[in-house]
Amino acid sequence: MRFWSGLSRRRGSAKTGSQFHAPACFNNYKLTRYSFDVVILGAGAAGLMAAIEAGRRGRRVAVLERAAHAGKKILISGGGRSNFTNLHTKAENYISANAHFAKSALARYTPADFVALVERYGIGYHEKTLGQLFCDGPARQLVEMLLAECSAAGVQAFLSTAVTEVRREDTTAEFTVESAGGSFTAPKLIVATGGLSIPKIGSTAFGYELARQFGAAVEPCRPALVPLTLTAADRTMYGDLAGLSADVSVTCGRKSFRESLLVTHRGLSGPAILQISSYWKQPAAIVIDWAPKKKLLAPLLAAKARRDATAAKTALRAHLAARLADRLIDIAAPTSWTNHALEELERRLHAWTILPAGTEGYDKAEVTAGGVSTEALSAQTMECSAVAGLYFIGEVVDVTGQLGGFNFQWAWASGAAAGRAV
Repeated sequence: MRFWSGLSRRRGSAKTGSQFHAPACFNNYKLTRYSFDVVILGAGAAGLMAAIEAGRRGRRVAVLERAAHAGKKILISGGGRSNFTNLHTKAENYISANAHFAKSALARYTPADFVALVERYGIGYHEKTLGQLFCDGPARQLVEMLLAECSAAGVQAFLSTAVTEVRREDTTAEFTVESAGGSFTAPKLIVATGGLSIPKIGSTAFGYELARQFGAAVEPCRPALVPLTLTAADRTMYGDLAGLSADVSVTCGRKSFRESLLVTHRGLSGPAILQISSYWKQPAAIVIDWAPKKKLLAPLLAAKARRDATAAKTALRAHLAARLADRLIDIAAPTSWTNHALEELERRLHAWTILPAGTEGYDKAEVTAGGVSTEALSAQTMECSAVAGLYFIGEVVDVTGQLGGFNFQWAWASGAAAGRAV
């Protein structure tokens, strides 16, 4: 795979490179025009997978990336170990205006397919929990693997190449992609520019703007897999518990997740909260079961048992961190300790209602919910129905996975679908 940083080469068709090259700068030369079979915008997970599949089919492929390095989100995911897929992937693990859209791509490129690629490169991995697969070593191994596959397929990557304009003169013309260094033309254009999450790594709304330019609808976007914030009053009530965690069940509407919750200075986080955040919209409440399937106050119902706030705190401490147990009782302690009052307190501890103030926004969101409408795309190829030769893949599409490797699997699957179609 040949890298061009800052853009290089003079007029003429680009030649595919068969060897892997470290990124190099060619700032002393001016690019005027490149001609390819396929141009891919974005060298993230979806873009690289599409490039691999298209290159394997003999297509001359260019990947344009505005950042200085490929696969930046892969590198930072999973604490640097990259939760690269989930063994239990199915369409039900995704949010979309069309709940069935993801089925085709997911069925044709499965977690087993990506695992086979990982194993072929001898990359160690392990299942952490709930089917989540992580690298044993640093995530850069995955990026190196993808780049090596691109190299073998003759793909060329142009790094530090910010796109300034995309145009097409008519429905039969090639796409022209303008950048600071020059022009790229191709009959096929794949948009893999990602969403709005984690702007510090360079995310922008470019993909959505491009979709609208070509007449494709965009579903409203919002941060997903993101910590929730609390109101000022609730921060006063819970904020000093920051750092405490509990194994809980969190519900919003008809959706529930049982995983850990973490109290923060500004609100709530942890896997359970990140999961439910994708389904939460203001002004909805979330409901927390602090100890699923456990009878917390059973000791107080025993014959001659002490019944007061102190006894209730002691009972809760058997299941929750002491400070959290004490705070919940301080908030919810009844005025009397009758059987009815104990039943009501037990019920409340399993259905603790909180009204979030909002989310921590795209800065802390792992993904973006919403995006290019699936109504505008083919579920088999990811091609825009109204614009032949234009494809959208990965996070830019209105398909958002739950926490646990599902979003990377969508990137691999949607990228493969487009790469095999161009």
